[in-house]
Amino acid sequence: MTKILVYAAIILAVFAIGYLVRVYELATSLKGKKQHEVTDSDNRMMGKIMLTFLFVFFAFVLETLIVCVPKMLPESASEHGVGLDWLFNFNMAILFFVFVVTHIFLFYFAYKYYGRSNNKATYFPHNNKLEMIWTVIPAIVLAVIIIFGLKAWNKITAPASKDAIVLQLYAEQFKWTCRYSGKDNELGDSNYKLITDTNPLGMDSTDAKGMDDIIVKNEFHIPINKEIEFKLNAREVIHSAYMPHFRAQMNCVPGMTTMLHFTPIITTQQMRDKLNNQKFDYILLCNKICGNSHYNMQMTIVVDTEEDYNKWLSTKKPFFAKAAPATATASVESTETKQVAAK
Repeated sequence: MTKILVYAAIILAVFAIGYLVRVYELATSLKGKKQHEVTDSDNRMMGKIMLTFLFVFFAFVLETLIVCVPKMLPESASEHGVGLDWLFNFNMAILFFVFVVTHIFLFYFAYKYYGRSNNKATYFPHNNKLEMIWTVIPAIVLAVIIIFGLKAWNKITAPASKDAIVLQLYAEQFKWTCRYSGKDNELGDSNYKLITDTNPLGMDSTDAKGMDDIIVKNEFHIPINKEIEFKLNAREVIHSAYMPHFRAQMNCVPGMTTMLHFTPIITTQQMRDKLNNQKFDYILLCNKICGNSHYNMQMTIVVDTEEDYNKWLSTKKPFFAKAAPATATASVESTETKQVAAK
């Protein structure tokens, strides 16, 4: 109801302004003035309006900051994300400073130098000093931003350490599957030709490295203060693994393996306590429009203490171990069948 009243008030205000303009035009014509003749008085009034708008404009900017900034992402939950947040804030500080200064000059000059009938414009085609200033200063600022950006990028794209825990994130329309590399910390081979309803990642049962691999869905757990290396794959179209709270994103491309790594520094429970929100969860999203249900392609990430992580992982069985009982039963039945046939 409140929104309807606000919209109605805005519409009425527009109509009122339209009628006021019409009344002004009629009054001007009755005074014998040309309708579109601009006087010094008109320019002076517009200058004052521009100066007033400067304060109104910055009041709206301040309100936007007050309302929107608290709704941004919380502090980074990854080690490298702390540096990225600093770089983002550094860039925003520069942009905001330039934004404020240029708008102050823009509206103040419109007020101070409003049009006067006895003024003449100065022909000012060239000034080496001025052009040098507005070329060199932005170049220096951009060079500093680029240097900081390259340092952050090199840190993100550097190879993961040998002690990093190796996980696979497998994307398909419209869900994620996570595979843990097991005790040997090496993922087994997989092949799209081996994909079936019971083997969704196409894991190769003849590869010894994959015998201890664990597959989980819906949510996956990672330990705090341990580097995690993600190997990313996609089945049919390009997806994008986006973990906003860890400031991490990488495309998942069919037919190839891409990688990213980070070290989580805040557990899920710690972040819930910081935000005073016990329903908060870290989340994995797809950041590529990959089809009709793209919006729903997500997976919960849980950051545990090392003890809780090991306890959770111990409850999960390797993928091929789940099929072992059925295989053993089949072998027993086969043996019994052969014995009956021999008799």
